[in-house]
Amino acid sequence: MLDHPLAARFTVPHPEWAAHATIYEVNVRNYTPEGTFRAFEAHLPRLQKMGISIVWLMPVHHIGEVGRKGSLGSPYAVRDYFAVNPEFGTLDDLRHLVQAAHALEMKVILDWVANHTSRDNALIAEHPDWYQHDAQGQLVPPVADWTDVVALDYTNRALRHYMTEALAYWIWEADIDGYRCDVAGLVPTDFWNEARPALDLIKPVFMLAEWDELYPSGGLSWEEFDSDTRLLEKAFNMAFGLRLHYLLDRIAEGHAALAEIDTYLAAEREKYPSSVYLMHFTSNHDVNSWDGTEYERLGPLARPFAVLTALLPGMPLVYSGQEAALNRRLEFFERDTIAWGNYPLQDFYTRLLQLKQRHPALRNGDHTSHLLRLPGPPEVYAFCRTKDTAAVLCAVNVAAEAQVIPAMPGNWRDLFSDETLTLWAGEELLVPAHGWRVLVS
Repeated sequence: MLDHPLAARFTVPHPEWAAHATIYEVNVRNYTPEGTFRAFEAHLPRLQKMGISIVWLMPVHHIGEVGRKGSLGSPYAVRDYFAVNPEFGTLDDLRHLVQAAHALEMKVILDWVANHTSRDNALIAEHPDWYQHDAQGQLVPPVADWTDVVALDYTNRALRHYMTEALAYWIWEADIDGYRCDVAGLVPTDFWNEARPALDLIKPVFMLAEWDELYPSGGLSWEEFDSDTRLLEKAFNMAFGLRLHYLLDRIAEGHAALAEIDTYLAAEREKYPSSVYLMHFTSNHDVNSWDGTEYERLGPLARPFAVLTALLPGMPLVYSGQEAALNRRLEFFERDTIAWGNYPLQDFYTRLLQLKQRHPALRNGDHTSHLLRLPGPPEVYAFCRTKDTAAVLCAVNVAAEAQVIPAMPGNWRDLFSDETLTLWAGEELLVPAHGWRVLVS
């Protein structure tokens, strides 16, 4: 809202193309049998038709070997910020991929690991003062079990200059469109605030923070947690919607009620003006590999909750293989190629993401569109998003039996059946067991 008490703090410009954007995370290593940029590039036309606007590539840099986990190591253990991982191809291959995406009017962002490096990054020998050390003078990991990496020390101005130059390099050399920044909240916010305008001088960038200032941490309850809004004020266009992600998991487990989504949305609106983007998802690389597939965690609610993450305010994310109904945890430190089959959920995601792209009521960051919560039984979460005379009605049923909600009068098209409906006051709308209805006007 324009009159939000914090609105003046949020000065990050959103490019116009981001208003209808959706995002897709690419696990290059596991995407194809070849595991290369060139092999993935062949999928770009399919993704563009599916409704994807932003392609997020997991880290493309050379991976460390000292303390490496598994045989191939973690992409988040960066050995050289200025080199492409030869496992994926060459810098020219990356450039070709970005050019192909741009030809399809898609954007490409790189995963960036600013908080730590591998244990054999040359910076350790060249600039040991750029790293954090314990009382005994030993390098320290940022988290105890991240044994393959060591933490950087951003009190050093020279490190900040180096990291900003490294970020700029990939914009100059590969024409990438921005970054997804790993554990962004562990890096001082003032570094990001300094780096962002330097990058925008080259070209306007889109910046995604892997962080959620709304999500309680350190064992605090939501009521005790006083979040701030620092990352999204001057540096980042979007952050992870982790609180909604974990809430959906708890609902599927029977540990939370659907109505708690209302509490989440109210907290989001209290902390952020409508212009702020949050990213919503049912899976990503961390969730899939460590917490489980959406089918493990959400069971029969995997697709209904994918509908919610696509149509609630925010930008929807699809992870590699979700359109193939991937029901396997991908190995994180090894080659583990996705079995695509005949893309059984391609049509499912295409209908949702193309609707997101074209419908005026679903624009990201638009204070003139409105969300109306609709009445119904506690097993159904129903809402309508409207802008002027355009509307999208969404109803999701978590029960094992069909439910009904009061119909919202009007002329509608069912997104998934393509049926045209005229609903009148006093009628009821049927929502299938573990199912959904999406009506469009």
